[in-house]
Amino acid sequence: MPRSKNKVASHRRRKRILQHAKGYWGARSKVLTVAKNHVEKGWTHAYRDRKLKKRTFRQLWIVRINAAARDNGTTYSRLISALNKKGVDINRKVLASLAVENPSAFTEIVKFSAN
Repeated sequence: MPRSKNKVASHRRRKRILQHAKGYWGARSKVLTVAKNHVEKGWTHAYRDRKLKKRTFRQLWIVRINAAARDNGTTYSRLISALNKKGVDINRKVLASLAVENPSAFTEIVKFSAN
């Protein structure tokens, strides 16, 4: 009885890895063993950076809120503290978008928290 190598499954496996490596430079997109290493490394970076993206966006929002708050005569920490004491439950993403897109509304929030 001839040896069965399961060509269909192994071909699909190789094809899937090389498909993910499409666009890589040189052997990284052509040679299976090299491509497999770089695809797996890319997946590692993608997994890690999905977590980092959340951090960097929060940092960006805080910087924007702080800049807008300083334009209105207060600081980020004082503003957030005052909003928490007043029981205003606006997250940083919304506050940052208000600071950029609608400065007058942000000014009203600052005035409300100051009283």
